[in-house]
Amino acid sequence: MRIGPWQLPNNLVLAPMAGVTDRPFRQLCRRLGAGMAVSEMITADTRLWHTDKTRRRMDHQGETEPRVVQIAGADPQMLAQAAQLNADRGAQIIDINMGCPAKKVCRRQAGSALLADEALVARILKTVTSAVTVPVTLKIRTGPEPSRRNALRIARLAQDCGIAALAIHGRTRADAYRGHAEYDTIAAVVDAVDIPVIANGDICTPRDTLQVLSYTGAAGVMIGRAAQGRPWLFREIGHFLAHGHEAPPPEPGEIRQLMLEHLECLHTFYGETTGVRVARKHLGWYLRQHHAERGWRELLMRIETAGEQKAALAALFEGHRPHWPSAA
Repeated sequence: MRIGPWQLPNNLVLAPMAGVTDRPFRQLCRRLGAGMAVSEMITADTRLWHTDKTRRRMDHQGETEPRVVQIAGADPQMLAQAAQLNADRGAQIIDINMGCPAKKVCRRQAGSALLADEALVARILKTVTSAVTVPVTLKIRTGPEPSRRNALRIARLAQDCGIAALAIHGRTRADAYRGHAEYDTIAAVVDAVDIPVIANGDICTPRDTLQVLSYTGAAGVMIGRAAQGRPWLFREIGHFLAHGHEAPPPEPGEIRQLMLEHLECLHTFYGETTGVRVARKHLGWYLRQHHAERGWRELLMRIETAGEQKAALAALFEGHRPHWPSAA
């Protein structure tokens, strides 16, 4: 799959997820087979960029190319400025968020709320693509609500405005994450435009990936929640698409090493206090895959230091329970 000048190593994309796809997780997923990884959403309002959270979201030091930054907002000029500033700081692809269904985003008429105003969508896309020389991509849903699926019109607008690739989540804004993703709309968009279309929504296994690619004709897939606690999913999908059979699951020793390395990267990236707290949710997702007993998950959620966190994880894989005052 090609996006502008970037020939990706494969057609598997890590979806942007706020609070999840930070630099350590993006790097891990790229290492384990994702062809591209998109940053957490960054507000287009530059007045809010002074926070530690936003500064971290804009940190791409040492990251595998292409570096993709997602921006969100509703004002064309603010989005264009945000795109320019991120490109100046090293972003190699700018992605515009018109897919997030979160109420706090949609209340500002950003994210998937924009799909209800096609004229504004066109102004945003024209303004942003004119402001930067790097490729601009777009993430959308199938429409504002099931009775108003306008992804086909939005896709044609996107192509006319110079958007380099389009990712579509197979639900409407009103659906949020309820029910099942539908792929008929995505297939119709694939037939209607020439730019790469990336299918997203309920793609959880290698077989899901093959079925969605075959049904829609999409150029690639975007995977989000299914990769939480299972970053090696991209490697498993790549193997299945290449060889037609499922790869053996990772050995416990490899999982332990990946988890420890992920913890170390989180502690370094955020600092110990914040890193330990951010790591808790990732540990919870990993342990859900590992089918660890509830007591282990509760213990790891209470630990306050990086050393204890890593020691507890090592003890889990060695089969015995640690005893620390802070975790008692």
